[in-house]
Formats: sequence, structure tokens, C-alpha cells
Amino acid sequence: MCKKGDSYDPNEFVQIPVEEKEDGLIRVVSFNLRCADVNGVPMPERCDLAVRFLRQAQTAADTIGVQEATPEWMQALSEGLPDYDYVGIGREEGGKGEYSAVFYQKEKYRVLDSGTFWLSETPDVVSKGWDAACKRVCSYALLENRQTGVRFAHVNSHFDHVGAAAQQNEAKMVSAFVREKFADVPCVFTADMNVLPTSEPYQIMTSSLRDASLTSPDSVRFGTFHNCKPNQMKDYIIDYVLYTGAWEPAHFRTVTVGIDDRFVSDHFPIYADMRLK
Repeated sequence: MCKKGDSYDPNEFVQIPVEEKEDGLIRVVSFNLRCADVNGVPMPERCDLAVRFLRQAQTAADTIGVQEATPEWMQALSEGLPDYDYVGIGREEGGKGEYSAVFYQKEKYRVLDSGTFWLSETPDVVSKGWDAACKRVCSYALLENRQTGVRFAHVNSHFDHVGAAAQQNEAKMVSAFVREKFADVPCVFTADMNVLPTSEPYQIMTSSLRDASLTSPDSVRFGTFHNCKPNQMKDYIIDYVLYTGAWEPAHFRTVTVGIDDRFVSDHFPIYADMRLK
């Protein structure tokens, strides 16, 4: 884990920055923030780093899928990102616990439909599925551009990190949900899936969804989970932007440039710039 005070030498690994978004593109971000306990790194300090990253003018994210966002994280993000609102609830009883929330530009989009379900055999109630180590949720928002009327859905989740059966069933459940719920609407799916591209859960997901990092003509990838050792984990990709429908990906980035030469999380954020055909 990243330890208190950790910084890095930018020359130690490839530096991939956030780039300015082109007009007409929709930027979708996925970011595992890492929950409050990161081996002594004070949460307020890490929250500030994350908010500063997301507030970069050139980031201009239309939507942001976050993982491991505790209620404290959600408060910090809500206060630090006043141009955004979100959908989603925590995975524990009473809406507590980690969120897999979807943030969106509230002046640009209105929410037509939203919800959260549990990745389990009983998705409508707080529950843990199969052999999962933790309760897992999936949140979604159907958004409409207030000016153009264009609609798309953003689905966001965080698959289990231990249970192999859970990971496979989570992939089956989410891919079926996307196909059925948003059959007639372009959809993007962001997640820390906790599995590599060679895994069966990834194959299940990409049997009906496409991977923006592979279909974007301008794609710069790096390991998304780095654990503060990027050069040792440069192929460890477990975070994704997938999609269905009339999307045309233009750019994909794994953003390895931190804030003040500090790791913002133990994951690198990723984004895809997409065009609706």
C-alpha cells in the first residue's frame, strides 16, 4: 500500500497526463479512490489530492464513476466538485459503506432514471453474493443532455477482489443488466473489475461490451492498480471503460501523472473520450 508521505520521481515511470478534451466529445472517467485507510495517509490529505485532480480545468469530465468512495469520500467530493451531482448509495445497511457512485455535470445533464442494486442472488436488498468477500453494488444513471436531448447511460461498479465465482456471476449479472436495461440507449460501463484482461469475467463482459482502451485509435494504457510500484505493475490492468451502442471512442488514457508528484490513490484514474455517432 502507499505509505504516508509517499512521493515519486517522475522519471521512474512513464508519465501520462490528462489532455484537453476536444469539443463534441464526452469524457468518461473511472477512478478507484481507495477507501480511507491507506496505511496512515490522512484522509483529508488524500481527498484534497483527488479533488484537485478531478477539478483540473482540462479534465472536463462529463461523468465520473468512482469506487471505494466511503461516506467521508462522498462528502469531500460533493463539497469539492460543486459542478457535479451524483447517483448511488452505500453498499451497507442504511446507505452506509462504500459507494460505486456516478457523478455527472449537473448543469449539462438531467437524470431520467437511476438506481443501485447489489451484486448477489438478491439484488434488491443489502446482500453479499456467492463467495464474495464484501458486499458489492452497481449504480447507474440515464442522462439527457439539457440542450441537445441526447441520452446515454453510465453504469458503474466494483467487482469482488477475492471470490472467483462472485467475479464471474457479477460479470454475467452486469452485462445482462446493460443489455436488457439499456438495449436502445448508448451505455458506458466503468469499474474496478479486480480481474485482468485474460480472465473469464473480462471475457464475459466483452462478449457484449467493447473495451474503449482497445477500440480508441489514440490509446495510451498502463497498469491501473500500481500499489505505489508502477514499474513493477505496468501490465496490471483491472480498471475499465466498456461500452455498448452508438459510441465512437476517440481517446483513452491511463493517467499516471499525480498531484505534486504524489500518488492520488493506489489506482491510476482512467478516462475515455467518446463521440456519439
